[in-house]
Amino acid sequence: MKVTRNVILDLLPMYLAGEVSADTRALVEAYQEKDPEFASVAKDLADSDLPKDIPIPLKKEDQMEAYREAKRLMFQRTLVKAIVICVVFLGTMGFMAVVWFGAHRALN
Repeated sequence: MKVTRNVILDLLPMYLAGEVSADTRALVEAYQEKDPEFASVAKDLADSDLPKDIPIPLKKEDQMEAYREAKRLMFQRTLVKAIVICVVFLGTMGFMAVVWFGAHRALN
């Protein structure tokens, strides 16, 4: 299989971050030797100020912890909404009762 420039471009960010295997590193470096124009682009990118806080994929345990935390927060939000709805409903019913008893008393 022929390794194209697009394949090397796909690998370049991980290569520059030092997150590739030795085989991939050798592949990218061999391609740079064949293509000096690409090598200069890669060098320019390596010399540029890339962000250092690029997020890495979460481990399964971290994913589960994030899921549990999101689930807990959603439950709290739902509970608060239910309480607010109940308070508004009971307040409305109380107001209606006061109005009804006031109107009933005024008629008597």
